[in-house]
Amino acid sequence: MPTPTTQLTPRAAGLTPASPALTLTAALLGFALITLDASVVNVALPSIGQALGGGMAGLQWVVDAYTLSFAALMLSTGAFADRAGASRAYAIGIAVFTAASAACGLAPNLPTLIAARVAQGVAAAVVLPASLSLVRQAYPEPAKRARAVATWAAGGAIAMALGPVAGGALTTVWDWRGIFFINLPLGAVALALLVRSPRSERRPAPLDLPGQVLAVVALTAVTFAVIEGGTTGVVASLVALVAGAVFVRAELRQAHPVVPLGLFRSRTVSVAVAAGAVCSIAFYGVVFLFSLFFQQVQGRSALYAGLMFLPMAALIAVTNVLSGKLAGRYGARLPMLAGQLLAAAGTLGLLRVDERTPPLLVAVLLVPMAVGCALTVPPLTIVMMDAVPAERAGLAAGVLNSARQVAGGLGIAVFGALVSDGFTTGLRESLVISAALFAVTASLSFRLSGRPANSP
Repeated sequence: MPTPTTQLTPRAAGLTPASPALTLTAALLGFALITLDASVVNVALPSIGQALGGGMAGLQWVVDAYTLSFAALMLSTGAFADRAGASRAYAIGIAVFTAASAACGLAPNLPTLIAARVAQGVAAAVVLPASLSLVRQAYPEPAKRARAVATWAAGGAIAMALGPVAGGALTTVWDWRGIFFINLPLGAVALALLVRSPRSERRPAPLDLPGQVLAVVALTAVTFAVIEGGTTGVVASLVALVAGAVFVRAELRQAHPVVPLGLFRSRTVSVAVAAGAVCSIAFYGVVFLFSLFFQQVQGRSALYAGLMFLPMAALIAVTNVLSGKLAGRYGARLPMLAGQLLAAAGTLGLLRVDERTPPLLVAVLLVPMAVGCALTVPPLTIVMMDAVPAERAGLAAGVLNSARQVAGGLGIAVFGALVSDGFTTGLRESLVISAALFAVTASLSFRLSGRPANSP
């Protein structure tokens, strides 16, 4: 006999059932919100620092508290969404995210802001898989579902790219707190749209709680070691090593591990994850550094700094669509290689930037790196999905997205540590590291199959 959860539908509640497009809009809005918050804060960091203090390390934690909690918990929240039902999990996630956004906007000091950012990240980790499940639920026909998922993914990419621009505008027109308060009405709209969507069924899904806890401890410790340094950093490094070793041992013995290490026996999976991680290191790290560069080194306003990312943002949206089409026609290897080589060249091109470089020229020089990443990510996702059995696709996607988020957080931690002793020197070191990493993953990608996705 069905449970009350599966029986209650919008029609039973006296509402007009939602169209699939309305459910897609609700899911897309939530996904865009949580993606936006991964990048919208960067341009507001100098204003946050002036208001709440904390120095470079504090500003790094404002970003990484969200990114790392989001990434680490995303390993398990797909299973939680299945167990709770996608619609219920999505509602919980959006409600907590909205409340945490209010706490961020009202934060009287930096520790409170960082704690609220952790809560945002936890909620975002619930929203992401639940929102995708809602899309799949609303579109049972494969062709329509593929278009809906593509729309969902494009919306997230656009939100990520527009984050610095929105952050600059809100910080200038309103205040740094505005980047968090804007989430309140948007979260309310997402919940209102969800009310008219069908309730999702609950499904059994195993949870690897020991593995999840160990992953959180290891990732937090390694980030703490990089950001804080000194004796505290050494202790954190030891904690990270021990937690990491215990994590690997536990996952090898777990029947349903949070990270199935056997996936990485596939060279294709390993290369796809590595390439995705490097794109996140470079993209998140470079946006973080140049958000500070425009304001702290060149003395520009937050709005001006945000607008300098606009050309990059516009071309990312276009390139994401183009990349998928190129992968379908020529195979994933070609756009992956072209993207990584372009991104490597772009990061090296930024080496000429100093405090005297015209901001508009910097904006142009940022484009190749960003376009290269946008060209790389869709085909590497295709490669990853093609390399695993269909029944493990969701798990593989979670591992890939989690790895990318973790890498982005660590990139910010490392690059922030490098610039803390001298901005220009640290900036150049960060760019050289990014270019070298792109060169390594490009050489690995060269050995992947060049077969087009639609070939037999």
